[in-house]
Amino acid sequence: MEVFFLAVKSMYRLQRSIMANKMNTGDNRTRSSVSIFIVVGLCCFFYILGAWQKSGSGKGDSIALEITKQTDCTIVPNLSFETHHNGEAGAAIDESDSNAKVFEPCDADYTDYTPCQDQRRAMTFPRENMNYRERHCPPQKDKLHCLIPAPKGYVTPFPWPKSRDFVPFANAPYKSLTVEKAVQNWIQYEGNVFRFPGGGTQFPQGADKYIDQLASVIPIKNGTVRTALDTGCGVASWGAYLLKRNVLAMSFAPRDSHEAQVQFALERGVPAVIGVLGTIKLPYPSRAFDMAHCSRCLIPWGANDGMYMMEVDRVLRPGGYWVLSGPPINWKTNYKAWQRPMEELKEEQRKIEEVAKRLCWEKKSEKGEIAIWRKRVNPDSCPGRSDSDTNTCEATNADNVWYNKMEACVTPYPDVNGADEVAGGELKVFPERLNAVPPRISSGSVPGVSVEAYLEDNKVWKKHVKAYKKINSIIDSGRYRNIMDMNAGLGSFAAAIESPKLWVMNVMPTIAEKNTLGVVYERGLIGIYHDWCEAFSTYPRTYDLIHANGVFSLYKNKCSAEDILLEMDRILRPEGAVIFRDEVDVLIKVKKIVSGMRWSTKMVDHEDGPLVPEKILVGVKQYWVVGENNSTSSQ
Repeated sequence: MEVFFLAVKSMYRLQRSIMANKMNTGDNRTRSSVSIFIVVGLCCFFYILGAWQKSGSGKGDSIALEITKQTDCTIVPNLSFETHHNGEAGAAIDESDSNAKVFEPCDADYTDYTPCQDQRRAMTFPRENMNYRERHCPPQKDKLHCLIPAPKGYVTPFPWPKSRDFVPFANAPYKSLTVEKAVQNWIQYEGNVFRFPGGGTQFPQGADKYIDQLASVIPIKNGTVRTALDTGCGVASWGAYLLKRNVLAMSFAPRDSHEAQVQFALERGVPAVIGVLGTIKLPYPSRAFDMAHCSRCLIPWGANDGMYMMEVDRVLRPGGYWVLSGPPINWKTNYKAWQRPMEELKEEQRKIEEVAKRLCWEKKSEKGEIAIWRKRVNPDSCPGRSDSDTNTCEATNADNVWYNKMEACVTPYPDVNGADEVAGGELKVFPERLNAVPPRISSGSVPGVSVEAYLEDNKVWKKHVKAYKKINSIIDSGRYRNIMDMNAGLGSFAAAIESPKLWVMNVMPTIAEKNTLGVVYERGLIGIYHDWCEAFSTYPRTYDLIHANGVFSLYKNKCSAEDILLEMDRILRPEGAVIFRDEVDVLIKVKKIVSGMRWSTKMVDHEDGPLVPEKILVGVKQYWVVGENNSTSSQ
């Protein structure tokens, strides 16, 4: 199966030999001539062999076909994907590149290092509008070129759904929240694990009962609401308990005094990123979420002329819901319990109501400490609002958000043809919408992507995922809970692998030729914009499986492949797996770099055979923890 690849490798070695011979004189010139003759001869031979096989006239075709039937060349017999809680990763044997750079472990102080949300660097930025809690990445000269170690005692997280309620203490050894939030049922420390009872500041009796209250107003049960945004999420219990109702929440919170809250969320197997509503736009497309939520999230919604509510409006789908619970809602009844001045709370709620009116949100409910608004389905359904009432955003592309400043302006709706039409297109309920043609595709809103191209992309990725499952038979067994697709495209990889046992963070590179993250959300999936020349907004060891399709070809000559791979190593769990799909020459370079990063790897042919130049490189990160002098050899 790998004759062609070996031939290319042989020719490459001969070319290196020729280059070396050029440095010699005298008799060595004769050797150089012979080497050139051999290379030319091999090229001619393989050209003729390929043409003969392609013609269909050679017996080699039937022989190769028979061998293919008898041998599954996608099987990786020597690579272990199983987890080992005692830290002994499965061994596999393959040649390693002795010339590869060996990456040393970082100091123990960097165990939970988040490069773009580093606490020390953050304190050098202004505190106004939470600027210092936003992304501030290190310059190239300050980037680490070492491997982030796992803490002593680190173990693979519990499988879902047990992980929702229990996290091993060693994986995130921080007890401060157990004291600070003790009466609110956020988190409890019990022996060698943290237990999450499902409580929150606004729902100490549990997220389930709280969600039941919301479901009395919002159509959560029938699949109409699928994607949700939780601003200031804490340990993401709201998102955790929405999952059993088939609602997928993107939760975010800053890295602040509530140490490790996002890390706890991801250890629980709940989607979350480090983030904040500050001065720059949220890294999500317009019209992305069916529901947005703030439960005592401490965001000043009425400040800055309603800028934060306007940003929520941008990412909220027409007809979507916004939930605000806690201060200042129903301040007349609750101001004494909150121990805040009545006038201050009154003014705070007045500003929120005023902005909601300008946005033309319809207030659906206010009961207890919970208020729920609904965004109108189109601008024509907003009676009494004139253009003079609002400052409309001038930007023509509402999805162009990466590091762009947030503005106090209202994102315009897409055009509609009737008063009852849903702006941007009506979505089917989930799970039907997962494989239905998204409105952005059917309307032609994504240049270069037709309905036919979308359907073909779905078909191709189902085929690719089927091949992945032959390579790694436990890919959808529950072994991998948190999965990342580094170059998500139309979200077809995530759709093909979709299961209650896992979730996928679909990343849209900011340099991608086509911006299709809005399509991903219309399918009922979640994702985020990101530039892989920088660190991702997450803690170390937060993903079980990473899929990198064409990432290194995309970023060729844009930034260092070494930097991207070191970031992948940072966010990948010990014994986590990686699937690279790219051109063979790119993967050879990747394989050489990771051979010095304590990864076990194996190259696999494309599912259509060895003559396809695109290959698959599979890898497993070896288990090691801080202070251990583990071998850095790699397969």
